[in-house]
Amino acid sequence: MRPEFIFLDLGNLIVTFDRARSYRQMAAVAGVDEGRVREAVEAGGLHQSLERGGIDWREFHHEFCRRTGTESCPDALAHAASAMFDLNVAILPLIAGIERAGIPIGILSNTCGIHWEHLVRSGYAVLPGHVAATVLSHEVGALKPEPAIYERAAATVGVAPERIFFADDILSHVEAARVAGWDAELFTTASALIDALDRRGVNLGL
Repeated sequence: MRPEFIFLDLGNLIVTFDRARSYRQMAAVAGVDEGRVREAVEAGGLHQSLERGGIDWREFHHEFCRRTGTESCPDALAHAASAMFDLNVAILPLIAGIERAGIPIGILSNTCGIHWEHLVRSGYAVLPGHVAATVLSHEVGALKPEPAIYERAAATVGVAPERIFFADDILSHVEAARVAGWDAELFTTASALIDALDRRGVNLGL
C-alpha cells in the first residue's frame, strides 16, 4: 500500500552521530576523564530523563556537575554534548525523491532539546525546512518504543496508522511501530530504503 505519510528517524538516518566524541568534548569542558562523563550521563537514566523531557538542560547540568564534582558553563557543556552530528548526505536524494512523489515527511525521534536546537542551528536545509511534522520525545514525554509516541505521531499528522510508513535503525522501534499498525522497515542503507519504498509504489526517480 502506498503510504500517505512517511516518518523517518533522525539519528543514524538523517544525521549520523558519535556519542564517544560527545563524551570526549564534555570531558574537556568539565576537566574530568571521559569514563567519568559516561558514567555520570548514563547512570540512573539521566540522559533518558533528558530525552523524555522529564528534566531540562539546566537540571541535567546541575546533576551532571554534582555527580562529577565539577563546575562548568551550562552553554559550553551543551555545545560539547551536541557537536557530534554529521549530515548523512546519502539520504538527501531520497528525501528529495519523496518530496517529488508528493508524500509529506516527518521526523520521529528520541532526542533532547539541546541536540535538536543544535541541529536546527547547523543550517542543514532539510532540518526543519523539508519536514512537515516533528514528533520529538522530549516534547511529547514519551520515548520509542513506547506505544504513546506512535499514537501521538499518528494523531499529529491525522493519518490512519496503516497509511504511515516509518524507517528507523533500531529494530525494537520498528517492531513497536508495526504493533501500532504502521508499515515500518529497519533502516540499513539509503539504497535499501529506496527499494522498500519502491515496493510500496513510491517512485523516487532514483
